[in-house]
Amino acid sequence: MQPEKYLLVSQFYQEYAAITDQAKWEDWLALFSDDCTYKIQSRENYDRNLPMATLSLTGIGMLKDRIYGITETIFHDPYHQLHIVNSPLILSESSSGNIIESQANYSVYRTKNDGIAEVFNVGRYLDRLRLVDGKIKIESRLCIFDNDMILNSLIYPI
Repeated sequence: MQPEKYLLVSQFYQEYAAITDQAKWEDWLALFSDDCTYKIQSRENYDRNLPMATLSLTGIGMLKDRIYGITETIFHDPYHQLHIVNSPLILSESSSGNIIESQANYSVYRTKNDGIAEVFNVGRYLDRLRLVDGKIKIESRLCIFDNDMILNSLIYPI
């Protein structure tokens, strides 16, 4: 992979984290292709090839519905997220160079209004990214979390 393209992918991971942490949901939606998949699954289920996922969304319409739920209908104890995402590992690149499979480890910290931060979720992203006109879109994002359980409930995207 060319260094410029790797830098683009690396920047994309950091942009995803910043947009999610700042709850810029329209910008978050713009990171995905129309025919995307977004799934959050435990490591145990992933390793055992079991289909059960904590959250499984197919297509941009389902992502929009989730954001509508977050912003308009779900009532919860407010909190802030902070993502720490490491440099991505490129797993493969298509011969045309427009499809990239990659992974990156992440940690998500949650801070409630009482000011106490806690580790909320840790794991790795397994991604299929599409490069279109110099921009990256997520075709598929699988968030494989290491925790046995998710604290309280999963409201915001990981």
